[in-house]
Amino acid sequence: MLIAWTANGQNTVIRGVVTDSITGEALPYVSVLLEGTTIGTTTNLDGQFSFSTSSKPRNLQVSYLGYAEKTLKVIPGKTNTFKVQLVPVSIALSEVVIKPKKEKYSKKENPAVTFVKNAIERRESNDPRNHDYFQYDQYEKMVFAMNDFQPKPKRQDGKVRKFDFLVDYIDTLDIGTTILPVSEKEKVSTVYFRKDPKSEKRLIKGSKSAGVDEIFSRDGIQQFLDEVFREVNIFQNDIPLFLNRFVSPLSTMGPNFYKYYLLDTLEIDNRKCVDLGFVPFTSETFGFTGHLYITLDSTYFVKRVKLNVPKDINLNFVGGMTIEQTFERAEDGTRIITKDDINVDFKLSQKSKGMYARRLNIYSNQSFAPPEDQSVFQQSAPVITVKEAFSQPEDFWDNNRPLEAGRRKQNTVEALMAKLRSVPIFYITEKVVSILVSGYIATNKDPLKSKFEFGPMNTTISGNAIEGARFRVGGTTTTAFSKRLFLDGYVAYGTKDEKIKYDAIAEYSFIDKKEYRKEFPVHSIRAEYSYDINQLGQQYMYTNQDNIFLAWKRQKDTRATYLRKAELTYYREHYNGLAYGAVLRNRKEYATEYAVFDRIGANQEISPVKSYSMTELEFKFRFAPNEKFYQTRNYRYPITLDAPVFTVNHITALKGALGSSYTYNRTDVGIQKRFWFSAFGYTDIICKAGKVWNKVPYPLLIIPNANLSYTVQPESYTCMNAMEFLNDEYASWDVTYFMNGALLNRLPLIKKLKWREVFSFRGLYGNLTEKNNPANGGEGLYLFPAGSYAMGKAPYMEVGVGVENIFKFLRLDYVWRLNYKDHPGIQTRGVRFSMHLTF
Repeated sequence: MLIAWTANGQNTVIRGVVTDSITGEALPYVSVLLEGTTIGTTTNLDGQFSFSTSSKPRNLQVSYLGYAEKTLKVIPGKTNTFKVQLVPVSIALSEVVIKPKKEKYSKKENPAVTFVKNAIERRESNDPRNHDYFQYDQYEKMVFAMNDFQPKPKRQDGKVRKFDFLVDYIDTLDIGTTILPVSEKEKVSTVYFRKDPKSEKRLIKGSKSAGVDEIFSRDGIQQFLDEVFREVNIFQNDIPLFLNRFVSPLSTMGPNFYKYYLLDTLEIDNRKCVDLGFVPFTSETFGFTGHLYITLDSTYFVKRVKLNVPKDINLNFVGGMTIEQTFERAEDGTRIITKDDINVDFKLSQKSKGMYARRLNIYSNQSFAPPEDQSVFQQSAPVITVKEAFSQPEDFWDNNRPLEAGRRKQNTVEALMAKLRSVPIFYITEKVVSILVSGYIATNKDPLKSKFEFGPMNTTISGNAIEGARFRVGGTTTTAFSKRLFLDGYVAYGTKDEKIKYDAIAEYSFIDKKEYRKEFPVHSIRAEYSYDINQLGQQYMYTNQDNIFLAWKRQKDTRATYLRKAELTYYREHYNGLAYGAVLRNRKEYATEYAVFDRIGANQEISPVKSYSMTELEFKFRFAPNEKFYQTRNYRYPITLDAPVFTVNHITALKGALGSSYTYNRTDVGIQKRFWFSAFGYTDIICKAGKVWNKVPYPLLIIPNANLSYTVQPESYTCMNAMEFLNDEYASWDVTYFMNGALLNRLPLIKKLKWREVFSFRGLYGNLTEKNNPANGGEGLYLFPAGSYAMGKAPYMEVGVGVENIFKFLRLDYVWRLNYKDHPGIQTRGVRFSMHLTF
């Protein structure tokens, strides 16, 4: 007890607070140690510290990066309270050599890691969108060019070649590389932000473009480019770029993903800054190398950013990329971006010269005052385009083009395209490529004057087991005919069944269309009348059944009927992602030898039925906020699945009403979403469920989507036969995990191939209630065709393991079904493929 009392009497308590001597702000994570020992602590977020010691009297050392160290005398055996004010100073650092693969790197007690953690903690505090209002002007310029372009020398005999004029359009970069610009886009806009209720609108005041990409949809290609070249925000955990997710150097997981180095100090805009270098631990992952220039004061304000992609990164077609951003600090400390500049070298291979691309954003006239015209927030569209935006005079561009964007040159891309189109071989090639891209043939040399176009051309010749060879011709009117009224249709003929099929559509839009009748947003009423085959158990999500590339199948697609259908549809889409509609449908379905309608009578007698009729009312609801897609004439291809998509459909019919053979009610709900795991890839999840509420024959039951082709298709079952299962209740899932090479990138030699792993697991739990099972002898039901079954208690399941990015475009999956293997004529496993280009 005496020893304990003596020790307590000699205990020294040390506490206090550490602040910046200039700003008076508390300094967190300041090192507070007794001189010559490891006894001490660090300050908390409020700059406070406290500890006790029974050691001999010593001096107290207070040190912090960017500040002069301070030494204080400690009085032993008493409580010492200090108010420490540290003075900011410049830092002289010795040279650091970065060897990300070999050097011994430690996060523990690493001043660079401590420094970046401080910057990460303050990243939200100076966000301009913390204000009630925020607005700014933005100038955007995007250029695509042939990289390192070297024109052919002039002929010695003086003759002029067809493309000798290209030398007049060559440009030179600051680094001395010559390029030939082939596409140029400029846009001037003002962005308005309101915090409560949250709203952000972009008012486009001017937009112009010219180049070889004019063969694509203007809005569609702009949507795609906006996603590929997203505005980089390093102050969030993940940076969407090239349709991938990069880990930000200021991510909360940054210290576990990057190595940080304090390289140097320098002065930027009269402010002392630390040059903080960083490289990812694994160079093949989706991260950056580069520099953060952060002020040497308690604010840890980011003044400048330089980002590069590692040389070995698993990113297709990108030979090199640099991103440079600059920021200014407002009087209240708010972070204001002034420039966002991306330069990319695209290459098909390492030896090719490839393409050069630059996306430059210049921001100006930032303000936190409410806009004079608050009505901009009342607009439903997130992007509002003024009427004269696409026809602004040259004076407008001269007044709104920043000096950094360069002066307007006499030999512009518009002039280059006019010159190229005067060469017959280029003109013909452009027309052929345009047909291949759009799938339609114009009926006028000037596409803007073509009122009718033939297509889609990929459906001209196809085939199936019912029709044999199928020939089809069709077309559609364009906005040159009418911006609101559209006529569409086709006529088809099968050589085997010798029947003529057809489809005719008349659609009236309540809003003017710029290019296509299906372009977003849709607000229209449509009438359609058709007669064609109906392939039971096969659905086509992003193409049509006549696509010639789907003719090669793993088994005959004989499960088909003939369907005559008349529809009247109202559908409306809103900019907030909400869409809804209603369809009044009359249809008559005819049996075939492959899908017979054998009706069970009251006395269990079986009588063949040639057809049945239904008049249905269908209600549709869809909610997809912030959905991004590439729009073509007939389909929308999702660019990303980051936004959730919710769907609800219900069909109802009453027996005897307008010729309906049965009372019928069916409800379906669905949700899909992509989940990102930062550096570890992403998962696409699609879940659906549905129920048929009434007693109906098998054509009106739920038939799972069987994929009879050798291609990988979403929301379909690769090892299931068409009409193999019939249900009146179901719940399905489709889960695909794309690892982005997280495993293969770590294997020697294999990582050079830049393959990426894909794992899939899909299944369907189905149930057939007693009332719809013909095995129970239900009167009015149709006998199931041979090879069709009611599902047991276990759900149907199949899994797949694959590799994508083979040769940068090919994906191969090995798939196999896990159960119901005793069914005859099935394929239990196999190889499937898909082809798509991806970064």
